[in-house]
Parts: sequence; structure tokens; C-alpha cells
Amino acid sequence: MKNWLRNRTPPEAPAAPPPTGGRHQRPGEVGSAVAAPSAGSAETVLKRLEWTVIRRLDGLLQGDYRTLMRGAGLDLADLREYQHQDDVRHIDWNVTARTDVPHVRVFTEDREMAAWFLMDLSPSVDFGSGDLRKRNVSAEFVAVLARMLTRHGNRIGALLYGSGVDAVIPTRGGRRHVLHLLHTLQTRPATSEGGPTRLRDLLDSAAGLIKRRSTVFVVSDFISEPGWERALALLAQRHEVVAVRVLDPLELQLPDLGLLTLRDAETGEQVLVDTHDAAFRKRFARIAAQREAELREALVRAGVDALELSTDADLVDAVIRFTEMRKRRTRLSVGGGMPAHLKQAA
Repeated sequence: MKNWLRNRTPPEAPAAPPPTGGRHQRPGEVGSAVAAPSAGSAETVLKRLEWTVIRRLDGLLQGDYRTLMRGAGLDLADLREYQHQDDVRHIDWNVTARTDVPHVRVFTEDREMAAWFLMDLSPSVDFGSGDLRKRNVSAEFVAVLARMLTRHGNRIGALLYGSGVDAVIPTRGGRRHVLHLLHTLQTRPATSEGGPTRLRDLLDSAAGLIKRRSTVFVVSDFISEPGWERALALLAQRHEVVAVRVLDPLELQLPDLGLLTLRDAETGEQVLVDTHDAAFRKRFARIAAQREAELREALVRAGVDALELSTDADLVDAVIRFTEMRKRRTRLSVGGGMPAHLKQAA
């Protein structure tokens, strides 16, 4: 039952996404597969996101970009006396010996970095119970993050997965490159049914391709064959990895809609279910909750940060929550770097 329910699409869902429109969308919105948008539509979408999302983030983050993204290097900027919760690994023992007062090095972070977006565009991301599909949400997130990064002089690239890793966009900077990535996502046709997703293939390809330490965003619904967990953990050992999980509320709980035909998005298999049956809905919710717990546990074991994007939630709120979580984690890691005897002495 678990394997069957986890990949279901909504009742009588069309093979291609419906015309865009709704809470976040405009004509020519990213993710629409009804007609191939022109390059001008990518410009329109990016301008809309810059006005409605990025400007709000600029006002709300207030410098927290440094918390959201980490560079690859550090430059020594100054020395100062040791303070409570400073990382003891930054103590300058030569200066401490000369002055008899503990001093720590203060670093300026090298902000130039490369960010990669590993995008799962398998058939299951074409699901959406409302105006937006998961593909729309992931495309908007990538456009926003890519523009924020390139505005600070960083480079972005992408690996795209359909039925396999079929496209690589090399890392470059600038707004034009963001438009190229967005246009590629817009004009990419929906993947036809061809079997279950193998997320491990995407992660293994990234591990072989990305040589220099980078920030890697794995944008997926994580509906995949098993085996991706170890590949994600290995990728996180070399890079700073963020798991961006896209989901739809209907994947967690079914409403009472009577008899429905549910179709597997990736195999085309169909089954008739009675959602009026309260026991069936309860069993569906229990299986979905179990999968949620297993997924979150797997991400924790892999040592990656996680950001959840829902088709019925506000993108800005999600990024703000993620930033606050990263800030708390940074403070805890700094405090945790102090040996126990120094904590007691402080």
C-alpha cells in the first residue's frame, strides 16, 4: 500500500500542466508545458519575481544573506580578545602567549562561490492539487535564489533530471545567465511516463561533475527509488548541501471526494479508490505521515539542511524560515566548538 500511494496524481489529472494562472502565476509562467514560452516571457517572470519576492526578501533578510550562503574561503581580518562562545579553533596561540590574554582571529568570508541546482523534473513534480504544480514552485525558487546569488557576484549552474540526467548548465554569473536557466526550465517539455525516479543518478552525476567546493541545492519531491540517501550523504561530505523538498497538501491527506481514479505519474498505472471511506483516508494519512518521518530522518542522517516548499505556501515565508533555522544552527555550532572545560570556566 505504501509504495502504491506515495506516487499518486490527483483524479483525472491531465498529462500536461494546465494553463498557468492563480496566486503566484502570470501568463507565460514558468513550468507551463502547454506552449513553449518565448525568451521574453522569461524576462517577464524574472521581473515579476524581482518585484514581488526578491524585494521583500531584501527588506526582511537585512544582511542575512551571509547566513543563507557561505563562501569557500576565509581571509584574516583582525585579532581580538577571546569571548564566550567563540570557536576555540580560532585562538591565535602566539598572540595569546605574548599577551597572557586569549586572543582569537577574526576572518572575513570570501563571498565568491558557485551554487548548483540539482533539479528533479521527473513526472511526479508535475502534480498539483491547486493552481500551482510542484514544478512551478521549484522553478520560482530556483529563479529567486539564482538572482540573489548572481547579484552578489556569484556563479550558478544546474543539472536537470527527467528520466535521467539529460542537461547540464555550466556555472556562470549575471542576470542573463539566470534568464537562460529560467528559459530552459520554461521551454522544457514535461517528461513522459518512463518508470520510477532514480534520484541517486542525479546525485552521483553531481558528485562526478562538481569539482570545487560549492553550495548545492537538491530541488526534488524525493519520490524516488531507494538508494539516494547514501549518495546525498557522500555529496554533503564535500559540498554544502541543502535539500529543497517540494510537496503538495494532497500528498499528505485525502479529502472526502467519493470514488476517484488515481494514476501513478511515473508508470501510468491506475486504481479506483473510495475516498468516502474514512478508514481508507486514515490509512492514507498514516502511510503519508510515516513516509514524512522517514524522509526527514534520512535528511538528518545525511547531514544536510532541509527547506520545504509547498504549492499552497508563500515562497518568501519559506525562505525566511529557512534563514532563521540556518542562523540558529550557526550559533549552536559555534557554541558546540568549545571544549567542556572552557565552557565551565566561562
